[in-house]
Amino acid sequence: MLKQERILLVDDEEGILTLLEITLKKERYIHITTCTSGQKALDLVRDHVYDVILLDVMLPDISGLELCKQIRNLTNTPIIFVTACSSDFDKLIGFGIGGDDYITKPFNPLEIVARIQALLRRQNSLRHPHPDKNEKNELRFGPVALLLDHATLVVNEHHLECTAKELDLLLFFFKNPNRIFTSSQIYELVWKELPQYGEEKTVAMHISKIRKKLESNPKSPEMIINLKGIGYKFVPPFHGEPQ
Repeated sequence: MLKQERILLVDDEEGILTLLEITLKKERYIHITTCTSGQKALDLVRDHVYDVILLDVMLPDISGLELCKQIRNLTNTPIIFVTACSSDFDKLIGFGIGGDDYITKPFNPLEIVARIQALLRRQNSLRHPHPDKNEKNELRFGPVALLLDHATLVVNEHHLECTAKELDLLLFFFKNPNRIFTSSQIYELVWKELPQYGEEKTVAMHISKIRKKLESNPKSPEMIINLKGIGYKFVPPFHGEPQ
């Protein structure tokens, strides 16, 4: 069956774009757009809807990091960064400005395809979840709700947009209220990868971002609690199971 998801590939190396396009077409993806400049990518995002964006950090006209910031003003489409930099600092910058995944060069094109497919599956599961306790596909704790059909967080009737990874993390916490998890456990269960050195910083940064959406005072959180030396716990505003 042909796959209808729309994929945007942005890289200044034509050879990489051709290789990725061939690999994706072998996996039966038919809506693939490529471009070699940041400005062209921004124009495409303004005019079209994509399900995932693969974005090279080193572009000739604009940094991929700066481009990500501009894209985030337009859409929360998942973004995978591709770069030659692999330090924890570079990864944290990418996640901090709205990236959802990160892969370094040189890479196996099959790994990129696997990352794209993983993000698409997560997006699809959030938009079309398995029938749950609530017919509206909603997980709610009093004034706080996660609307799965719309991939939206609601806090005191305010609808807040989130990135794919933020939604993954929120869904994890909503399904596991009042339970303590270490950073390593969260990374393994949410990112679906074995944790490596420095990944606790990745978890901490994403938790900081969702606290800004959930908490009235993110510097003194009441819902996502950090138990020093132990881990994190989601304490919903109303106790009990999600409604």
